[in-house]
Amino acid sequence: MGNMRHFKKGRKFSRERNQRRALMRSIASSFFVVGRIRTTEAKAKELRPFVEKFITRAKNPTLANRRFLLRFFSEKVVKKIIECADLLRERKGGYTRIIKTEPRKIDSAKMAIIELVR
Repeated sequence: MGNMRHFKKGRKFSRERNQRRALMRSIASSFFVVGRIRTTEAKAKELRPFVEKFITRAKNPTLANRRFLLRFFSEKVVKKIIECADLLRERKGGYTRIIKTEPRKIDSAKMAIIELVR
């Protein structure tokens, strides 16, 4: 009998919960430092809401919000996030853009570039 995924949000990426979290943190850190990143389409789509919530937090960098960001990222990355948030201050959400690119040669995985909207 097929399972119906009612109310089951998010992708699993064939990883356990902690590994998934670590993966998202790692990709997000790279994304914030560089400003754009090339990854699989599924990871990009999963990363978008993850990253945008942090940018929204960083737009109001109170002590509580900074500490919240520091739970996930290093001091260096948090500074970059706040920098990005300053550039996007006037924007009400939709801080990232996903551009689909050609499939990966090795395994034909769907690839995409996720970048900050300037």
